[in-house]
Amino acid sequence: MTREYAPPASGTGAPLSGSVLAEAAVVFAVVLSIHAAVWDRYSWCAVALAVQAFYVQYKWDRLLQQGSAVFQFRMSANSGLLPASMVMPLLGLVMKERCQSVGNTYFERFGIVVAATGMAVALFSSVLALGITRPVPTNTCVISGLAGGVIIYIMKHSLSVGEVIEVLEVLLIFVYLNMILLYLLPRCFTPGEALLVLGGISFMLNQLIKRSLTVVESQGTWASSVFFHLMTCVLGLGVVLPWLHRLIRKNPLLWLLQFLFQTETRIYLLVYWSLLATLACLVVLYQNAKRSSSESKKHQAPTIARKYFHFIVVATYIPGILFDRTLLYVAATICLAVFIFLEYVRYFRIKPLGHTLRSLLSLFLDERDSGPLILTHIYLLLGMSLPIWLVPRPCTQKGGLGGARALVPYAGVLAVGVGDTVASIFGSTMGEIHWPGTKKTFEGTVTSIFAQIISVALILIFDSGVDLNYSYAWILGSISIVSLLEAYTTQIDNLLLPLYLLILLMA
Repeated sequence: MTREYAPPASGTGAPLSGSVLAEAAVVFAVVLSIHAAVWDRYSWCAVALAVQAFYVQYKWDRLLQQGSAVFQFRMSANSGLLPASMVMPLLGLVMKERCQSVGNTYFERFGIVVAATGMAVALFSSVLALGITRPVPTNTCVISGLAGGVIIYIMKHSLSVGEVIEVLEVLLIFVYLNMILLYLLPRCFTPGEALLVLGGISFMLNQLIKRSLTVVESQGTWASSVFFHLMTCVLGLGVVLPWLHRLIRKNPLLWLLQFLFQTETRIYLLVYWSLLATLACLVVLYQNAKRSSSESKKHQAPTIARKYFHFIVVATYIPGILFDRTLLYVAATICLAVFIFLEYVRYFRIKPLGHTLRSLLSLFLDERDSGPLILTHIYLLLGMSLPIWLVPRPCTQKGGLGGARALVPYAGVLAVGVGDTVASIFGSTMGEIHWPGTKKTFEGTVTSIFAQIISVALILIFDSGVDLNYSYAWILGSISIVSLLEAYTTQIDNLLLPLYLLILLMA
């Protein structure tokens, strides 16, 4: 018969088996051996972590037996919290000690960060277990709190600000991975296995992000670019597609193909949008050809040239709103994902498109793109799409969008596609009277309001589903207020103006 023993913690539950105690004894022997070899404040932290992990492991085991854990863990083993909690801290300690002995300061600090990160994710797992245990295990909470307090105090006085931020970054990634993967992959891990595997993945992801940011100014190589594309395929096929399959209960790719070609109207819209996308690419190439022939090396596209894209976007969204808003909803989402991917490729100069995108898009930069990222085109897409994405479908049915609310899907078209474009063109070419304290002109604002009113009239003519119910005064006031905001704001108007017009029209 196996000997059984329950640690002196509050609460009731199944006692620990002899195999679990033997496992704990081995782990404590390793911890004490490392502590004796290192013998510094970090090794004392490791001892404190081991003690609290031993007590919390008992609570995790009880939660698994009762089926009270937040996620579905593998039931054929105990929680394994103690051995898993000590791997990263002990690895960091021995790395620090070894690098300190050879005088490598950089990797000595790296070892301390590894140890601190391991302790942080282990403490998070302990807090999670104690938080969902009922009744509250008072004695175990005290032990865990004391150990956590000692560890946090010592690390606070040992780590630099940058190292503390790095630990918190890993902890944040670890929390998100826990929430997503443990939900998507039930019964694949014990709590200890999840701590060990997801903690290691979180640390490596954070290191990859840091290294990518430090070498961003260097020229991307074919080897790194091929690796990026391979990892993108792995992420898409191995994570995103299974996740979408679980959400919609269908093959995502087959569903998308069936959705896109479901009706003849959708086929016509897709062909039309493809032609507009080709036109946008031709505008970019034409403006860059003009720059190449220009004598000025700092040639930038004029304001009117940048507004071409606003006209193209308006021509894209209006047919989608009129004929198939569901298709527009999905297409805008896919387009946003493509824009973010291409910006990532451009920023990190990933071959074969990275350098080309940098060269082509630099022509269209303005003062809002003063940082390393080019976001105005993404903001334009968001500004046009958010009024379509944010309005709940139940609110659009059974007369839910009557009066001024009927114009909500057109908020992006009116505020950015028409209002901002007309104000910019007329203000820069004909404006003479400036609003106090700004470069924007009175003429630009007035023509913007007038153009939006004309657009509303055209919407009434071509969209039979729009019934304003005599709410013309409110619509005029909303358009005027947002146009004044455009005149005075220095924020990203592509994103700000549609949201304010959406709010006013929905009120």
